[in-house]
Amino acid sequence: MLQNMSLKIYKIGIFVLCCCCLAVVSADARRHKKIRYTKIKNGVTCKAALFSDSTESLRLYGKNVETPILPASTTKLMTALLVLEKLPMDSYVTVSSYATTPQPSKINVKAGEQFLVRDLMYAILLNSANDASIVLAEAVGGSEAGFVSMMNNRAAELGADQTRFANSNGLPSPRGTQYSTAYDMYLIFREAMKYPFFRQVIKTPYKQIQSKEGRIVNLKSHNKMLFDKNLDEPIQGKTGYTRSAGECFVGTVQQGDRDLILSIFNCPDRWNDIRYLVKNYGK
Repeated sequence: MLQNMSLKIYKIGIFVLCCCCLAVVSADARRHKKIRYTKIKNGVTCKAALFSDSTESLRLYGKNVETPILPASTTKLMTALLVLEKLPMDSYVTVSSYATTPQPSKINVKAGEQFLVRDLMYAILLNSANDASIVLAEAVGGSEAGFVSMMNNRAAELGADQTRFANSNGLPSPRGTQYSTAYDMYLIFREAMKYPFFRQVIKTPYKQIQSKEGRIVNLKSHNKMLFDKNLDEPIQGKTGYTRSAGECFVGTVQQGDRDLILSIFNCPDRWNDIRYLVKNYGK
């Protein structure tokens, strides 16, 4: 009898163990099913995104469009806009000692060098050159601090009232001093799109520029979408990245006679986010 009882207890134990294993497998399966569903449902990895036409009459996609984000180097879109509004493209500007100090990305400008404004515009929008941004900022505002004040005033004029800039290039600043939203950056980019020269620059994959002294700098766009042969239409724009901001992009793709504008921030998978939005919402 004792032997039979032990056998029953053994069988019951095996049954309970099997049930527990099935429960764990089932829970795990449900968890993976949920993850796959969420990925398919949401489609984009970025924390904030806006996809709209340039008139804002048709918003194709939105996600946390007014949530504060760090703009990183998309900040240079505002720098470019003010330069377009304030400086002749064929004038020369001189590099100060201060402009040589920021961290990369940079084109390693040297104090006393002179560059055409148009060439430095290519440098900030293709290579995201932080030093070139300061050269242009000082040429417009007298100092980078003076230029930043102009940036914030211009943002307010455009209705980008949830934006605050702390420098001309988007490099990390003290917490809470530089921020924007996907919607505000859309507004700034849309304004810059009014200038044919800006449109020309952001669609350029490669460019060679030269200082007045003869130093040659070869530029290559950080925008990988310009090199994607599988796209029906090129996706042009400005990238941004810092560790705290994540991967960012503000750009445009043409649909017929309409300009569609993308504004995405804090993306774990920026390039696939762009492809997904254009493919699924841009038709």
